Amino acid sequence: MTIHTLQSARIRLRQWCDKDLPIFADLNSDMDTMEFFPSPLNMEASDALAEKCRSLIAHRGWGLWAAEIKDTSEFIGFIGLHEVKQTLPFYPNVEIGWRLHKNYWGRGYASEAASEVLAFAFTTLRLEKVVSFTTVSNIRSRKVMERLGLVDSHLNFKHPDIPISHSLVDHVLYEITLQQWSSRQS
Repeated sequence: MTIHTLQSARIRLRQWCDKDLPIFADLNSDMDTMEFFPSPLNMEASDALAEKCRSLIAHRGWGLWAAEIKDTSEFIGFIGLHEVKQTLPFYPNVEIGWRLHKNYWGRGYASEAASEVLAFAFTTLRLEKVVSFTTVSNIRSRKVMERLGLVDSHLNFKHPDIPISHSLVDHVLYEITLQQWSSRQS
């Protein structure tokens, strides 16, 4: 299996390595970074998530890649693609997602690298559509989705993995089709 590595002007998306794990655990335990998730992750859960990402990339050649700054090789989080779970109302689809350490927010890294991920999704994987979702109140991620050209589908849903009484249960679904993406490239 060919493991794909993507690059933008400033970011490299690559397979995970062991040295990423402590930084990823720090990111996942941070209350600001995990504001729009039901709870932060402890080290064991963070390591398990990283290992799942690594395993899926090894199996498929793509996934939620480890993101690093090209000039310094600093690991900053993940950006990539993931097949949505069967329990979600828009299954089957492939989602684009990101989670960056808060020290790297506001620099355009997510939008820049995710643009390369969309190009990969549509030109290499030949997908017809890519989706993204987040809790309704996550304005930062919604702005990234909009910068990438994803459009609010207005098909809000209650996330099945979050208790119905939780304040983060309501989610928005954004999407972009191959045709929409192609028209943005011209």
